[in-house]
Amino acid sequence: MPDNSFDLIVIGAGPGGYVAAIRAAQLGMKVACVEKDKSLGGTCLNVGCIPSKALLESSELYAKAKSGLAEHGIRAEAVSLDLKKFMERKDQVVRQLTGGIAGLFKKNKITHVLGQATLGPKLGVTVQQGKEKISLQAKNILIATGSAPINIPNVTVDQQRIVDSTGALALAAIPKKLVVIGGGYIGLELGSVYLRLGSEVTVLEALDRIVPGMDKELGKSFQKILEKQGMKFQLATKVEKATPNRSGGVDVTLVDAGGKQQTIAADVVLVAVGRRPYTEGLGLAEAGVKMDERGRIAVDDKFQTSVKGIFAIGDVIAGAMLAHKASEEGIAVVETLAGQAGHVNYRALPSVVYTWPEVASVGLTEEQCAEQKLEVKAYKFPFLANGRAIAMGEKDGFVKLIADKKSDRLLGAHVIGPRASDLIAELVIAMEFSASAEDIARSFHAHPTLAEAVKEAALGLGTGTLHL
Repeated sequence: MPDNSFDLIVIGAGPGGYVAAIRAAQLGMKVACVEKDKSLGGTCLNVGCIPSKALLESSELYAKAKSGLAEHGIRAEAVSLDLKKFMERKDQVVRQLTGGIAGLFKKNKITHVLGQATLGPKLGVTVQQGKEKISLQAKNILIATGSAPINIPNVTVDQQRIVDSTGALALAAIPKKLVVIGGGYIGLELGSVYLRLGSEVTVLEALDRIVPGMDKELGKSFQKILEKQGMKFQLATKVEKATPNRSGGVDVTLVDAGGKQQTIAADVVLVAVGRRPYTEGLGLAEAGVKMDERGRIAVDDKFQTSVKGIFAIGDVIAGAMLAHKASEEGIAVVETLAGQAGHVNYRALPSVVYTWPEVASVGLTEEQCAEQKLEVKAYKFPFLANGRAIAMGEKDGFVKLIADKKSDRLLGAHVIGPRASDLIAELVIAMEFSASAEDIARSFHAHPTLAEAVKEAALGLGTGTLHL
């Protein structure tokens, strides 16, 4: 095979692309991965999932040291923040992980090509490298270019006073007043970081609830907990414009559901209203790749586009914009190409908000069950009655399970509480294997653990709880 010819060319080195490239190489394919940015890992590792979690972890420790240790009999006086070191640690975490991907590429003999990829005829790919172009040829192409932040009218991101999620990860100073436009995962996570560091945080959301895709009861409880922490919310509120002012801040003009207009002041405004598929420069139209009505690449049930041999995964296709979804889709594509049975079970796709407490969900919400006219039963077990949570001093939240009323099969699970991101894994596996609530209830759960709250919620759907 010529040096410029490959079994698979992956465009994009984010969690979908790099994982697919590694798996394809493991399956014996000659693989090239084209990435326009110097650092591997895509948005997730460089300016998304990983740096935001590093800041959440550091800010959580700071908040705990400043005001959460006294109840444990620990006196921590004169606690201060070194913002420079705070940000440097985040950058070091990113470097370690992106460097690790480079090592995995080398280990698996994956050709890393730096530059902007454009689709060509007959499964060709042209890569722009500065003023030069190189041509590659493939048996199959996988598009995994991810997404970019959505902009809103009359709110111009300058990454100084008006920032998107990327800018919020590298502020030079802690704003006294931070206004977050958007009550979804990104806005609440980054808002929590700066709330813990001392900012006054106000979240503006156009809908009448935060995290609208999650279970309604969960969202209401989540908002109450965040309000108790000091976060402010203005729901059913639309932002008309955000304008930098002479005093170095930003004036934000908004309108409530009743049509009343007001202007609030902020030092920094974070725009976090969602993300859009990133498909610029790929030459999709010229290659004959069809798009759907929302600007996403249309694919079939095997992730193949309208052009045979060209596949797409992750944020550029329909579905949740989650890193682990992209990874599983990438694996499914290359395993299918290798003659294996690649498959993604979207019913068992978890989502997590990494605030504190954490929020995690998998499967159907009660509202979705009602829309589908399913007969279900639901039970909610509070962490207030869990021994480990009480010992930790983390009593907010609950585990809520939803099961089919007749078969007892688990249909949905929703957790708000300490380490919900870890607890949800058990429930994902339960749904993957079509477990019943009784299956969970009859399974051993070590004592004392947070996971016992999962067992108790399952008992609540059957014979009844033991500790409530």
